[in-house]
Amino acid sequence: MADPKDTITIENVVASTGIGQELDLQSVAMDLEGADYDPEQFPGLVYRTTDPKSAALIFRSGKIVCTGANSTDAVHESLDIVFEKLRALQIPVDDAPEITVQNIVTSADLGESLNLNAIAIGLGLEHIEYEPEQFPGLVYRLDEPDVVALLFGSGKLVITGGTDPVDAADAVDVIVEELDGLGLLG
Repeated sequence: MADPKDTITIENVVASTGIGQELDLQSVAMDLEGADYDPEQFPGLVYRTTDPKSAALIFRSGKIVCTGANSTDAVHESLDIVFEKLRALQIPVDDAPEITVQNIVTSADLGESLNLNAIAIGLGLEHIEYEPEQFPGLVYRLDEPDVVALLFGSGKLVITGGTDPVDAADAVDVIVEELDGLGLLG
């Protein structure tokens, strides 16, 4: 069997930062080419970068959330672009604002079908939510690493809540070990 860790793909990295001052978003939106600002729909200004691909959500408070990047490096590159664009508008931004990764969403594939009913029973209800009539996946809350894994009958996994890419690999190891121990993997 191939190592499921080899199938791990980062789907989305969410990170936050701030520039330590309030912004007039209406003014920024008029001067920042490509910015979307519709306060009726969303309280922040949305600025998309294409290389790397991401969206920066810029709030009046000066807080910025970057989403849609596919690596932590891409988050830093995207936010550097945003910081440069703001500096070009004469908005003072520190040389290296602190960037905090909030959530990394990854996918992986165990390479075989899963019996979610048996897994729900085997893993016990304290860490599991499984209501197939509500949602087709089984929600498994791991303690170590502190992530949430969605397991699907196809053998596909989605792991969310990690703050370091290694969290996904550790989670896959734990899941494979648990399911193997229960005799639920081929």
